[in-house]
Amino acid sequence: MASEFGAQSAWRQLVDLMGRGRIPCDAPSIARLRMLRPEVPVAVRAASARALAFAAPDALLVGFFAEDALAIAAPVLRTARLAPDAWLAILPRLTPAGRSVLRHRRDLPDAVQRGLQSFGPVDFILPQPEAVPDAVADDDRADAVPPLDDTAVAARVAAETATVEPAAITAETATAEPVAAVAEPATVEPAAAVLPLPSAPLSETPFIALGDVARGLPFMAEALRHAKLAESAPAIDDEQTAGTDVERFEISDLVARIEAFNKDRTVEAGAPAAVSVEVETFRYETDAHGVIRVIEGVARSALVGVSLGYAARQGEAQLDGAVAGAFRRRSRFSDARLEVGGLSDAFGSWRLSGVPAFEHASGRFIGFHGTGRRPRRDETAEPARASSPVSDSLRQLVHELRTPTNAISGFAELIETQLLGPVSPTYRDRATAIRTQASDLLAAIDDLDIAARIEGHALDLRPSVVPVLPLLDRVVADLKPLAALRGTSVAIVAPAGDCDILGDDRAVERLIGRLMAALVSAGRPDERLCIVVRPVGETVTIAFDRPAALAAHATDVLLSIDAEQESDDDGAPLLGTGFALRLAQNLAVELGGALTIGMESLTLQLPASETQSAADQPERAVDEHR
Repeated sequence: MASEFGAQSAWRQLVDLMGRGRIPCDAPSIARLRMLRPEVPVAVRAASARALAFAAPDALLVGFFAEDALAIAAPVLRTARLAPDAWLAILPRLTPAGRSVLRHRRDLPDAVQRGLQSFGPVDFILPQPEAVPDAVADDDRADAVPPLDDTAVAARVAAETATVEPAAITAETATAEPVAAVAEPATVEPAAAVLPLPSAPLSETPFIALGDVARGLPFMAEALRHAKLAESAPAIDDEQTAGTDVERFEISDLVARIEAFNKDRTVEAGAPAAVSVEVETFRYETDAHGVIRVIEGVARSALVGVSLGYAARQGEAQLDGAVAGAFRRRSRFSDARLEVGGLSDAFGSWRLSGVPAFEHASGRFIGFHGTGRRPRRDETAEPARASSPVSDSLRQLVHELRTPTNAISGFAELIETQLLGPVSPTYRDRATAIRTQASDLLAAIDDLDIAARIEGHALDLRPSVVPVLPLLDRVVADLKPLAALRGTSVAIVAPAGDCDILGDDRAVERLIGRLMAALVSAGRPDERLCIVVRPVGETVTIAFDRPAALAAHATDVLLSIDAEQESDDDGAPLLGTGFALRLAQNLAVELGGALTIGMESLTLQLPASETQSAADQPERAVDEHR
């Protein structure tokens, strides 16, 4: 606390801990705050007061902040929750402006309201004019009257009385008694010749100016007090404000705000949320040309204007060819297929039925009318995929873990980069460690998510062309710190020409990245791992050397190594080597390939983007020690 920054940090920590009940709010703690208060700027004290709005401060802490300026006391007085006895003990220590803040609250107990009413004669009284001595009053009046020119005064006096010498007018004329001029006008003293001058009152009535009355009103007094505080407060530059913690919020404050929002949020009972129900049937009518003109039961936009005479796709709708044949023959049809796209309630598959309509008088064909329904389960050819309860619960758990982990990583990055103000090196190092560990945890959460999606047949893959060599270079560069930690080097042997994989780029990168990370983490000092890329027919084969630490394990034992067995190894996979290898195997199968675990190497086979002959392309060795 020897520096200004140390005093501010100690102030914020003490207020936060006392406000949340982490340390006792006793007399020594309040005394420490009183000692720090002169060293803490007004802006920082106001920010600490606003932070207490989402806490439950003790009565001693509330009383301490209530003694400060109104800008600091008002946030605490507006939100504090105290017992009636505590409020009654604090009321006499408050200023009239502080008690006015409490008068605007509607949640105070009746005893506190009565206590506020008892201070009415003190808070709402009009100030009385102070008794001023005559000499001082005369001096004030003389000062209040603008100075008059001696020549003008002499001319005015000479015009009203001829017996008065102009030279007799002196500075004492302005303060002469008017009563003498009225009693003896013929023998008036020269000083009484200035009766018309407005420098003296015409009577002794205790007149009070309207401005004095207005300044005595409570709201005017509070406004003047705010103006004086604004004038006396030190000016805060933009650069200084950027470096302070005026708008700094802790993670606990953010969580408290979210909880308060969820607690106070109410839903009107008279307006229940609309529940979307899938439409099962609809009715339609066409004109003589087979164009649908009337739709009842679903949205009209997707179907009105569609012609039954064409089997091609029309906008968002596509009809079965049997409907076009029935329209040409003017015959009935049933259970014809109809596919509707878009975002309306008509989206999806339908089974359409219709009968022709003719005019009774002339027998002229006037169109079709019929109905549409959703297909039954036995009418669809889509395979029914059973949903795994385990995969669904795992995906829900992954979602619950990812959200707070992202928040922790984001706040750690804010502290590390000092975006909200200066941070000591110790806290920056801790924030760096937290962000690194959070990144590793997010990677493990993503692996669990992919495993759950594979288990539930919900993995979305979008095939694209993935160059192998740039991908390997990126993965090896990312694993350079891990390789340096284990003392292992990596060498890549690849063909001279291009070698591309046909598959989802993100899935392929995750597959190769997780596999190489598991192998490098098992490496030993001075061990060299070689990666050989070779196109074989319609596949791309990538062979990874098996580290010596994994060579002694059989395949089934290798796939069962968990994180607990590797807890003492630096850089080991967070979920274990066995999980990483199983995930790589399952991803390879989803991509249309396979991962084979041999005694000396692990062979990954993935589909190639085009057939390449290994015999036509000589291999070139690119040894990169990373």
